[in-house]
Amino acid sequence: MDFRTIRTNGTSEIIEKKSRFLGEAVRVGTPDEAEAYLASVRKRYYDARHHCFAYVAGEPGSPTEVTRASDDGEPSGTAGRPMLEVLTGRGLHGCLLVVTRYFGGTLLGTGGLVRAYTAAARDAVGAAGIVTVRQGVRLRIRCPYTQLGRLSYRLAKEGIPVTGTEYGEGVTVEVLPAAGRKDFVRTLVTELTDGAGSVEDLGPAVFEEPCGEEG
Repeated sequence: MDFRTIRTNGTSEIIEKKSRFLGEAVRVGTPDEAEAYLASVRKRYYDARHHCFAYVAGEPGSPTEVTRASDDGEPSGTAGRPMLEVLTGRGLHGCLLVVTRYFGGTLLGTGGLVRAYTAAARDAVGAAGIVTVRQGVRLRIRCPYTQLGRLSYRLAKEGIPVTGTEYGEGVTVEVLPAAGRKDFVRTLVTELTDGAGSVEDLGPAVFEEPCGEEG
């Protein structure tokens, strides 16, 4: 299954009426990983009043995937749920959001809390970036030097990632297309090389594509 997640870990900081909201977006594989990271945040910011969180973790789209959120002492619905909506609204999986709050002495009201927690979560995801994780296949293409220019041009035009190129008696190019495009690549190589090229299947692989959007 293809799915969206964050590219890397990201952080943010929001100041609202002297309250500090420290956001973190963390890529996690399982609920246990999410809970372990939460424990580390509580230890790191032991003097903070709240550690609100939301996560979607486990095998994406499976019955074992877990969705969880917590207001951690804030008024109900002002932190965990808005943070979870940042994840679900972007279709993200394998991601934990934590926002630690240092109280500044002024009550923000429910609307102010929702806005602050949402902004801290959104900015953390934006700093992390979003990618689509796709199921792919590694292919090894062999072709004559005379056909390399045409082949390289078409691979780039079709958005098929090239992971390596070697030069010998001929040229060997390794590519990583989506699994469903394997036959397309075979046909493409045959047409561009007038049958002189060959394609070897090296097995399944996973790759990531930037989504080209902020969190």
